[in-house]
Amino acid sequence: MNVQEKIEGLRSKLHEYNFEYYVNDTSLISDFEFDQLMKELQDIEALHPEFYDSNSPSQRVGGQITKNFETVTHAERMYSLGNTYSEEEIREWVDRIIKNLEGKTPTFTCELKYDGASINLTYEKGALLRAVTRGDGTQGDDVTMNIKTIPNIPLKLQGDFPDLFEIRGEIVMPLAGFEALNKKRVDAGEEPYMNPRNTASGSLKLQDSSETAQRPLTCLLYALVGKNLGFKSHYDALVEARSWGFTVPDTLVQADSIDGILHYINEWEHKRDQLPFEIDGIVIKVNDLRDQELLGFTSKSPRWAISYKYQAEQASTTLETVSYQVGRTGAITPVANLTPVLLSGTTVKRASLHNADQIEKLDLRLGDRVYVEKGGEIIPKIVGVDHAMRGLIENRITYIDSCPDCETTLVRIAGEAQHYCPNITGCATQIIGKMQHYIGRTAMDIEGLGGETVALLFNEGLANNIADLYALKEEELLPLERMAQKSVDNLLLGLEASKKQPFAKVLFGLGIRFVGATVAKRLASHFSSMTNLMQATEEELIAVDDIGVRIAQSLVHYFQIPSNRELVARLTQFGVQMENETLTLTSNALEGKNIVVSGVFETLSRNELKAMIEQHGGKVSSSISSKTSFIVAGEGMGPSKKVKAEKLAIPLMTESSFLNLLNL
Repeated sequence: MNVQEKIEGLRSKLHEYNFEYYVNDTSLISDFEFDQLMKELQDIEALHPEFYDSNSPSQRVGGQITKNFETVTHAERMYSLGNTYSEEEIREWVDRIIKNLEGKTPTFTCELKYDGASINLTYEKGALLRAVTRGDGTQGDDVTMNIKTIPNIPLKLQGDFPDLFEIRGEIVMPLAGFEALNKKRVDAGEEPYMNPRNTASGSLKLQDSSETAQRPLTCLLYALVGKNLGFKSHYDALVEARSWGFTVPDTLVQADSIDGILHYINEWEHKRDQLPFEIDGIVIKVNDLRDQELLGFTSKSPRWAISYKYQAEQASTTLETVSYQVGRTGAITPVANLTPVLLSGTTVKRASLHNADQIEKLDLRLGDRVYVEKGGEIIPKIVGVDHAMRGLIENRITYIDSCPDCETTLVRIAGEAQHYCPNITGCATQIIGKMQHYIGRTAMDIEGLGGETVALLFNEGLANNIADLYALKEEELLPLERMAQKSVDNLLLGLEASKKQPFAKVLFGLGIRFVGATVAKRLASHFSSMTNLMQATEEELIAVDDIGVRIAQSLVHYFQIPSNRELVARLTQFGVQMENETLTLTSNALEGKNIVVSGVFETLSRNELKAMIEQHGGKVSSSISSKTSFIVAGEGMGPSKKVKAEKLAIPLMTESSFLNLLNL
């Protein structure tokens, strides 16, 4: 046996022992014997680096240093889930599912909602290729080196698996491991960590992977992602994934009815304290993958899945003072400053009061004993007052009438809950907030320019709006604090690179009220340029799919303000993208046609069909109307859509007929 064969033999044995231990709960050898084999492998690999394998079992030990984690765009977006808190809301969600499936009652899966850090693992030809954090759902950080140190994440798969796929899960820190880790810290005279969730999340971003290897982390998987994986249901996919080496908890079950879902929720509400890790609720999903595709997504979450959150933990503490924050849109948010109290493993000092109506509803007074909870939100909130321990009536809270930053009189628009500072060009907090939004990752993603630097530029009189950023000069920046030559070079390069960002990102970066990233993409796609958008009437805006009256009014109002029009003009002069890149069409076969895509298809996904329509000059519409030219109809197109199509005499076309139309 030569050296390479010896190495491969040791790797194969160690992979097998890991699989049996973490998947089948079977120890084929003792821990001592396993450690001896691992040491033998490490010693031989050290002598023969020419046989390096990034997925060798020896990589579990860690030791690689990552200074900067590369940002990676997810192949498929990692959506967040909508939350429910009551049986009534679950029933309403199930009713919506049945309605959207045209009366069909699907089967569901129920699984625990693990409380940790989300991760997306990519496998190619049975080997771990990449591990990326959820990030903002669109892109996250590559933490592959750290993930390889987690013992129950397989580096090489067993059995019959797809060539390329993604699998998603949660990195959690079991309670016993968390307690042991904290004991070591206390014994060493260090501060203990506050809770398992934050500790698990922080462990993934440690620069030294050998430190991550010392953390008692585990990975629990909950979703398989990829094309043509050969599964008909979510449940079957996860059960099969177990056989490849993944840890899919056996708490995953199928439910045929709302009663089955509610039974599962109630069962785990009583049993969750017996779990070795923390959960913060239950996740319910439509089981059939074709039904999932038919139901699709909203801009934020899948329609086919929802989470049920258990009653939030509450704590009582004293309301000491109220302060007021100004957002980038001028919205005023009152914040309760509290006597520090421990809640869900973290020390809470502040809580949101939302708006003036909430303060009035609770009749809050300084000195009140209040109840605070976290619920499904990151920011704690006050949910009640202990009427036996009230503050003095003369300390009743009166909402402010002027901006806490610029002292401009606040306004409250009819029908809205929040007060606003209207001083959009003179309120420092709004100006800085708008620039910080513009440079952010989800907007223009300007490298070398952070929130603190933006505030510094404003305070030094170098930038009063986002257009001013592009006028910055090296000689102005170098004298500033913490601005060495390299920092200045990176900032200016980042600004120059941002001029290549697409029109949709520029539009989102302007920070127009109610125009989020998804709405910006929709508007950019429809109007193609800033000029067209600025000239659009309220009626023309409302005619765009998913654009309602509130968004339309906000856009019209924004572009009516001279300073905003001047801002857009300056950005245009600096070379920022104000129109979509000209699409190179494959043909103009569908020019002038509005096409709806509905159902599930054999060959292509709906997104692929939509892209093909645009490549051939057509426009994709999400709803059927008299303007619809024809419908590409797949399996599962709802009866009501068919009735509407017949009523409007709109032709239906199969996938194969559509491809034939394009000579494909």
